[in-house]
Amino acid sequence: MLAITPQPNEAFMREVDDAVRQDRMLRFWQNYGRWVVGAIVAGLIAFAGWLYWEHHSARKSGETAEEMAKVLDVVAAGGVPDAAKLDALSKADQSGYRAAAQLAKAAVAAGKGDTGGALAIYKAMAADTSLDQPYRDLALVRQTSIEFDKMKPADIVARMKPLAVAGDPWFGSAGEMTAIAYMKMSKPDLAGPIFAAMAKDKTVPQTIRSRARQMAGLLGIDAIEAIENEDSGNNAQ
Repeated sequence: MLAITPQPNEAFMREVDDAVRQDRMLRFWQNYGRWVVGAIVAGLIAFAGWLYWEHHSARKSGETAEEMAKVLDVVAAGGVPDAAKLDALSKADQSGYRAAAQLAKAAVAAGKGDTGGALAIYKAMAADTSLDQPYRDLALVRQTSIEFDKMKPADIVARMKPLAVAGDPWFGSAGEMTAIAYMKMSKPDLAGPIFAAMAKDKTVPQTIRSRARQMAGLLGIDAIEAIENEDSGNNAQ
């Protein structure tokens, strides 16, 4: 069976359609071609910039970690870190390094007798919401330890009470200051249980535990017996 030859008008219409499509493409490219190319180039530039930033951030983080390690080594050896390096680290993008450097700066200031300078750093850290909460809590504890003698006992309790609970990372220091503040308020019934809780909490530094055990004993609470009973209960489980 022979194929039907297209009518002349059909072939003509097809040619017209093809010409119209080509004309539309040409006009589109003339009008918007540079924008299309620009968008592609902008996308490539943005992607390249992202890759560079990732590389730069990783390299910068490594450099910051090295500098922080050097500073901590100096502090651990009982020395005084370079002030310029410490200032730079205290402004680092990474909040952990920044907090560690600020704590080191405050410790250096306190070691030199500049309690005002140390206090200013601790206050700023405690109020800095960009820092992780444990750093802010530690700064608040150290701030309170500097201000302790000038604060009203009730204010100390109000500030430290949220941290003076077993399981909190700063229970030892916060608990001790809270308990002593209760003693100053003539509330040994509230101070005693805190001393006893610190005495049996193995996460609390040993020096604080020893003091807490003695204070609990003075208040009529046998913290040693409480510890032994707790250990016996744990062994029986």
